[in-house]
Amino acid sequence: MKRREFLVGTLAAAATVAATEEAGAQEAKQEFYELRMMRLRMGPMQKLADDYFRDAYIPAMKRIGIGPIGVFDIGIGPDSPAKYILIPHKSMDSIAMAAARLAVDDEYHRAGAEFQNRPATSPAYIRMESSVMISFAGMAKLAVPDTTKPRLFELRTYESHSKRANRKKIEMFNTGEIAIFKKNGLNPVFFGELLVGPRHPNLTYMLVYDDMAAHDKAWGAFINDPDWKALSGKPEYANSEILTNISNVFLRPTPYSQI
Repeated sequence: MKRREFLVGTLAAAATVAATEEAGAQEAKQEFYELRMMRLRMGPMQKLADDYFRDAYIPAMKRIGIGPIGVFDIGIGPDSPAKYILIPHKSMDSIAMAAARLAVDDEYHRAGAEFQNRPATSPAYIRMESSVMISFAGMAKLAVPDTTKPRLFELRTYESHSKRANRKKIEMFNTGEIAIFKKNGLNPVFFGELLVGPRHPNLTYMLVYDDMAAHDKAWGAFINDPDWKALSGKPEYANSEILTNISNVFLRPTPYSQI
């Protein structure tokens, strides 16, 4: 091999390694979120689920270093009654290994026996759906609100017609919209880009308020913010170009929720 070809190949390989390491370092700064929605029926199922999450699941996850975990009931939205469960992870490996680690936790199985060992004629829940997301670079870590105060959460999902459009909306959040949110009292808990789950591609985020009056006040201030008007006025960020649907649900934390 000629010396010049050798040097070019070496530099190209070094650049590839550097890019890979940079991507890995960026990913390491970000979190992963599993968001579950457990459909229930009115009646005993609701108490059974609360007992399980409070006495078995959350303590077991704490033992393996995973948390804080949010467990929420639907305040306003479809599919009530249901539990929403937000589980933050430091890596994809954490998501993959959590179930295996719970499987060998005897204390977990004892505490959750009534929930886990239900017969087919009397199940603990109807169905459970799960999504996995990666946090936005613009808000890489989950922000836990004051759990001693009353809290109202809004969970919002933005769907796009293509991955390119989805990434454009994420860019809009990262480059200005998150900051405008915070300035106007729209306090985020997390922002997540869907990796695995339904209605792909989409992004989901959660906001927290003291109450519905605080929600109305914050959104009113945001809509009239001149920085928001300037950002949303850019043609590349027009809703018609990057969004196809927006859905939301209001959630109330359970008394034992860690978020």
